[in-house]
Amino acid sequence: MPAATESLVERCREIVEDLSLGEVRRWKEAHPGARAIGYFPVYAPVELIHAAGMLPVGLNGAGDRLDLQYADARFGSFICSIVKTTLEMGLTGLLDPLDGMLFSGICDSARNLAFVFERNLPGKYVDFLHLPQNPSSAASTEFLKGEYRRMGDALEKLGGRKLDDDALRASIAVYNENRKLLRDLYGLRAASPHQVRTSDIYLLQRAGNFLPVETHNELLREGLGSLADGEAKPRDSVRIVIEGAFCEQPPLDLIRLIEDAGCYVLDDDFLLGRRWFTGDVPAYGDPLESLASCYLNHSVYSSVRHDFRNRRHKLLVEKTQRLGAQAVLFLIAKFCEPAYFDYVLFKRELEAAAIPHLLLEFEEKAFTFDRLRTEVETFVESLLFD
Repeated sequence: MPAATESLVERCREIVEDLSLGEVRRWKEAHPGARAIGYFPVYAPVELIHAAGMLPVGLNGAGDRLDLQYADARFGSFICSIVKTTLEMGLTGLLDPLDGMLFSGICDSARNLAFVFERNLPGKYVDFLHLPQNPSSAASTEFLKGEYRRMGDALEKLGGRKLDDDALRASIAVYNENRKLLRDLYGLRAASPHQVRTSDIYLLQRAGNFLPVETHNELLREGLGSLADGEAKPRDSVRIVIEGAFCEQPPLDLIRLIEDAGCYVLDDDFLLGRRWFTGDVPAYGDPLESLASCYLNHSVYSSVRHDFRNRRHKLLVEKTQRLGAQAVLFLIAKFCEPAYFDYVLFKRELEAAAIPHLLLEFEEKAFTFDRLRTEVETFVESLLFD
């Protein structure tokens, strides 16, 4: 790895692993009186938060770096790790730099987490964004615009700053740039997977959860330049697509293990909300109309967004074939109902298309991966020597 890339990746790792939200604290110190709003995966209208003069902060739990002391008492046993560790961060003061939290109905656990937060952290602004479940309905656009408008009014009240259309169009434009840079980064990896490690671009991407989007854009441009200039020899690896890690994120060591075990990752759904739209959101006209229309008609497929016009299981097969991937690796968080429900459909479609796949289950707080390493290595060998 070039020294410039190694230094950049290490900086991103420090940002991501800082549970005290140091970057958020420093931003607030540099902007007295400004607000920071946390949001739970997968999708959030970060443009509205940014246009209100606030810092959007993406939360993906605490991984294996935080022991649970209080959150277990607020939830049942069969709940995914990210819900519990995010709540634990709130209950132990790690989320104190945040002035509010935004949730949406991606699953029952996330839906309930919003109201558990509201009950246990009464001093914070907590909002729940209702997303339309029938994108083909003529009323869905107006419904979603109404939700954006309601949320915008709440942000105005919290921050004391008018959220006007010009500010929102400017925010859409800067986030369009961010999404384009991420598409370029993913495109570089798909074209040269021997040159770009997934663990590195994962850290480059996730660091943006805690940085102003303008700063993250600079970081991504730097990362693209240094990665494109790097050189690495191709190795005998299997080309795969990773599916199922759209909300709770696998431990970084597990991502590295998959690569080290002989996999080139051509595409994944890590941190999917950062790449939610398939193209640019129009930064002209009615900005709420633009955001709502793109959410309904120009979004990526996901197990937490049901769109019967675009069948997720068929789109996975199409993507796998288009990228020239040899297999799909399902990386599913323990107790993740949306991912497991969809796995049945994905499995059937992949088998019909004669595409091999492997299912691995993980949890945020895993410490050892010996069994998973053996499974991945065995899978790789079966494909390489079949």
